[in-house]
Amino acid sequence: MKTIGIIGGMSWESSATYYHLINEKINQELGGLHSAQCILYSVDFADIEAYQANGEWWKAGDTLWYAARSLELAGADFIILATNTMHKVVTIIEERITVPILHIADATTNAIKQKNIQKVGLLGTKYTMEQTFYKERLEEQGLEVIVPNDAQRDKVNEIIFEELVLGNIKQASKDYYLNVIQDLRDQGAEGIILGCTEIGLLIKHSDVSLPVFDTTEIHAEEAVREALEE
Repeated sequence: MKTIGIIGGMSWESSATYYHLINEKINQELGGLHSAQCILYSVDFADIEAYQANGEWWKAGDTLWYAARSLELAGADFIILATNTMHKVVTIIEERITVPILHIADATTNAIKQKNIQKVGLLGTKYTMEQTFYKERLEEQGLEVIVPNDAQRDKVNEIIFEELVLGNIKQASKDYYLNVIQDLRDQGAEGIILGCTEIGLLIKHSDVSLPVFDTTEIHAEEAVREALEE
């Protein structure tokens, strides 16, 4: 089994889900008392959020590079960033380490293509929904990506940063997300990407009639596949 390096803390709520899913899936594959060989480096999300808000992405990249390098030196065979938004700085990290990073958008694209879906709605932070680093990665692999309108993006982002990263789950926020998803469906979305690792705390597959692509679940499954690959 390969050793998984996890850069977490963005937020720790979703990092805990990653840890649970990875170990659960390893045990499902291997049985008995098996669990994952993994190393978790959890950053202080307050620092990362401040860099995001100030547009200091290079500082965030340096922080995550240090985490990645620490995981590499500790024996990680590959690394996952337990976050969608911070894949904006993935090239800063990749250029300065020797072990591979499993990109969350690539894993998500593969899962979508397996369902023969072309047009998807994307929910996430404003950075993920509005900037090119994530959407273009999906579009370059043949997907059509649509996002909520301006006001909806503001509210979706607010719920993430003021509620979900703190583990605060509200029915009113869930209802709001479901209305946004319905609007995306009305615009032709064939599936919905939960493109923030906390959204799965709020929206479940059973809540939506469209296929839902929970990036946390997908990324964890990809990490397990890589860990068990000979």
